[in-house]
Amino acid sequence: MHDSDITPRPTVATIDLDALEHNFSVLNSFVAPAKVMAVIKANAYGHGLLACGRQLERCGAAALGVAFLEEGVALRKAGLKLPILVLGGIFEGQIQDFLTYDLDITASSLEKLTAINARAAESGKRARVHLKIDTGMNRIGVRAGSAPALVEAAVKASHCDVVGIFSHLATADEEPLDDAREQVALFKEVLSGVQSLIPDAVPHIANSAAMLRIKESQLGMVRPGVALFGNEPSPGLRLPVELRQVMKLESRVVFFKVIPAGAGVSYGHRWRAEKQSRLVTIPLGYGDGYTRHYSNVASVLIRGKRYPVVGSVCMDQLMVNIGDDEAYNGDEVVLIGAQGGEKITAGELAELSGTVPHEVTTAISSRVPRRFIRGGKQIKESQV
Repeated sequence: MHDSDITPRPTVATIDLDALEHNFSVLNSFVAPAKVMAVIKANAYGHGLLACGRQLERCGAAALGVAFLEEGVALRKAGLKLPILVLGGIFEGQIQDFLTYDLDITASSLEKLTAINARAAESGKRARVHLKIDTGMNRIGVRAGSAPALVEAAVKASHCDVVGIFSHLATADEEPLDDAREQVALFKEVLSGVQSLIPDAVPHIANSAAMLRIKESQLGMVRPGVALFGNEPSPGLRLPVELRQVMKLESRVVFFKVIPAGAGVSYGHRWRAEKQSRLVTIPLGYGDGYTRHYSNVASVLIRGKRYPVVGSVCMDQLMVNIGDDEAYNGDEVVLIGAQGGEKITAGELAELSGTVPHEVTTAISSRVPRRFIRGGKQIKESQV
């Protein structure tokens, strides 16, 4: 059955491409003359990989960053021409696919570099590599002391072009910034010893938080991800630029009822009405990525007012206490975004659940359709 054959539930994540363009423009201007690699891993942080990739290519991004090979291949098959760096670790069996789809490869060790060069030589192609230096994240990459050996090997590799050298910051979204600044200083120390060997390699270390908070981290290129989508890197972090939230998560009231004082609501009856109350049910739950952590702490917007989510969030539904107010079946409900003069941000939900804003948006599952708008009008993903 095709989507056009049915009337789906009115739960949708609306993605404002004009807001994405605004955010890119603001960030691009803020870091100039550094280039911008737009990071759109994890389905563009839940916003739609292909549509956001196309929009950012149109906006003038210098490159795109993703986590895995599959994401890069999907972008290539969609017709994107920009350089695309797969930031994560690679497996030897994937190297041919990187070459076939012209994807930039992270060389995170001498062993990986050797395998990349060997496969490129066998296939008669040249591999575009970014060398990964671990300055304190302790995830992938060679330690700073081993960086010269990796660079020297890369220069000698017959079928590798070193187009980048990079690292990643562990604490740029926290206070104090001492550890992050130490990582930046260590990376710059590495660069001072090897850049003469790889003069065309673009250095990059700054994520969203660093590019906005640590000027010396901007270098040749920056890698914003969460900030592109209008969210702060961590809850409550003040930013020096005005960004617009790209995602609006909304649904509609599907049921209304009045419950007496003392009545329990949802699984476990973890909330009971102190007085006679009006409840509305919303057809969205943790199966859609609106997690149980929001039970009894989050709010939604109905008719421009905030109302609390009460009882445990279910897999497919949640309940809202509207007190003595009125609401009707079909009324719009906003879970992330603005309505009237009120607004709920991903940062607010992140703070309530002890996480970061980008986990909130990334968690919105594929069960929730993405609707793309430009100039206030809906467009098909293929038209972006």
